[in-house]
Parts: sequence; structure tokens; C-alpha cells
Amino acid sequence: MFGRSKKTETPTGEPPNVLKQAVREARIEAAERSAVVVDLRDAEQARLELLNEALDPVFKDIPAGVELFDRGVSEGDVPRLWVDVIAHVEMGRDKRQYRFVQDTRYGRAVLAESYEVSEMVQAVTRYVARRLVERERALTDDVASGQAVADKMARLERARRRWHVFWTFVLGLIVGAGALFVLALLSQPHP
Repeated sequence: MFGRSKKTETPTGEPPNVLKQAVREARIEAAERSAVVVDLRDAEQARLELLNEALDPVFKDIPAGVELFDRGVSEGDVPRLWVDVIAHVEMGRDKRQYRFVQDTRYGRAVLAESYEVSEMVQAVTRYVARRLVERERALTDDVASGQAVADKMARLERARRRWHVFWTFVLGLIVGAGALFVLALLSQPHP
């Protein structure tokens, strides 16, 4: 009645459970897809590890005191080879192409894309070189601005000392004039 179907029984005497069968098939499909996704992720990670190994000579040449770069492969939904805090290499949509990207305040900027490890090594090398030059300039500017600040502070200190000497002299004149006035009053004969 009212569109409900009657339950039919299977030859074994049990009612068929269509939904249960559909859920079982969906689980099997999901497991197969996740296995494929895991395989793709493992392949991406392996390709990034190869690039990481190819970058070893570049990062060995970085001076010991420079702490700009923190290289390593991160695992996750999207494996990434981090070069520093704002730049990393990830695999493109086809999972064979390397994409070197940098996070900026306006979003991600693609610095290089290539299927070849050697081209990505060159792109990362250029990036590392630019970052080292930026660091040198920043340190030079800090030294120059630090020297300018030191010079300004020295000028202010000299000016402060001059004013201190001036006010000491003025105070000495006032005290001396007052002392002479008091001495003149005391040295007058009393009538």
C-alpha cells in the first residue's frame, strides 16, 4: 500500500539486502582508490627525495652561519620538498612535473616548472643565490644603519655635554654673584 514494496525472500529464505551490498561495493572501491592514492603519494615522495639528493651539493656550499634554509621532504596529503620557510617544490597535476613555488603575501608564485631534475636543481640554486644576496644586503644595511645610529647618538651625546657645560657655567655665575652680594652686605659697617 502507498508505494511500499513487499519484501521478497531469496531462495535461502533471507530477504535480499541491496543497500548492504552497495555499501560493501563502495568500500571495496574506496579501498582500491585509496591504494592508488597512496601509491601516487609514494611515487611523488620518491621523486621529491631524488630531487632532494640532487640538491645536496648546492646546500653543502652554503656557509655554516647562514640559517635561512630548512630543507626537507614533508609527508602529508601533498608531499613537499621545503627549501626554506616560504619556498617549496611539489609535484604538478600530472605527478611527473616538478613545481617550485614561493608563498607571498599575494598568494603562491610559481618560480619554475619542469619535468627534469637538473632544471629544478638550477632553479633552486638560483633561488638560494638570490636569498644569500638578499641576506648580505640586509646585513650591510643593518651595519650601515647601525653606524648611522651610532654617529647620531654620538652627536646627541656631544650636544648634551655642551648644554650641561653651559648650564653649569650659568649656575656658577648665579651662585658667584649671589655670594658676592651676600659678602658685600656682610662687609658693610653697621650704623
